[in-house]
Amino acid sequence: MNNYVIKAEDAKTRIDKLLAALNPEQSRSQLQNWIESGHVTVNEKSVKTNYKCQEGDEIKWSEPAAVPLELEAEDIPLDIIYEDRDVLVVNKPRGMVVHPSAGHRSGTLVNALLYHCKDLSGINGVERPGIVHRIDKDTSGLLVVAKNDKAHASLAEQLSEKTIERKYEAIVHGIIEHETGLIDAPIARDPKDRQRMGVVQGGKPAVTHFHVLERFENFTYVECRLETGRTHQIRVHMRYIGHPLAGDPKYGPRKTLDIGGQALHARDIGFDHPSTGEFMRFSVQAPQYFQDLLTRLDKMS
Repeated sequence: MNNYVIKAEDAKTRIDKLLAALNPEQSRSQLQNWIESGHVTVNEKSVKTNYKCQEGDEIKWSEPAAVPLELEAEDIPLDIIYEDRDVLVVNKPRGMVVHPSAGHRSGTLVNALLYHCKDLSGINGVERPGIVHRIDKDTSGLLVVAKNDKAHASLAEQLSEKTIERKYEAIVHGIIEHETGLIDAPIARDPKDRQRMGVVQGGKPAVTHFHVLERFENFTYVECRLETGRTHQIRVHMRYIGHPLAGDPKYGPRKTLDIGGQALHARDIGFDHPSTGEFMRFSVQAPQYFQDLLTRLDKMS
């Protein structure tokens, strides 16, 4: 059982927001579930997720007992770049969903990991064992997976502190005239289309750095570096500056390149090893479709 007494500077803060600050390894939605299920009390009483803390309140919380995992382990080949007793770095193929959801109960990276590993972290719950961060289904590239709770907490803290290095390659519509840029624009659910994310005032802070690698006739090849990791961040930010990703009709023009999904690849990842503290960096080349597209665009220019 954990406890915390509200200080003056914490007064009027929502209970879920305060718990998120006290438990950076947990998602806010997970903490809201804890509150709703009675695993959080204020002055020995249950509260709602929107309760505003008062100075002197005593908050107590405990992590719910793990629910038996009902997901099926599947013998799906994995492109493992690195593995030790704490972490695993995997090159996720394009088209693979990271973790199960209502429409994807099998064939996910988690299903494959459950077959390969017997000791994944349980911090993010039974649906997302070992998953510290994610990339979209049609985005290829590198993910780091936590094999125990200590590693998970360390990696989650590094994400929160923005010290994990994540670089992507993307091909976008239009010609970006300047060599480098920084996009600092908050992201939240698009109020006009709940199926998409968008730049929304009051959304979560989101920062993307980019620089141009090559220009073609109607497209630009860029490298993007994430400071934050919001849902669909690169896709949303590049659309925001008028250069949506090629192959991404969700955030770009309906008439885009027919390549089966957005031209986006998580090329580099770097982090401090949870046990040794050594900074480790990994890089993997973009898949063949991406290389072929670059060749085709070069010939057309």
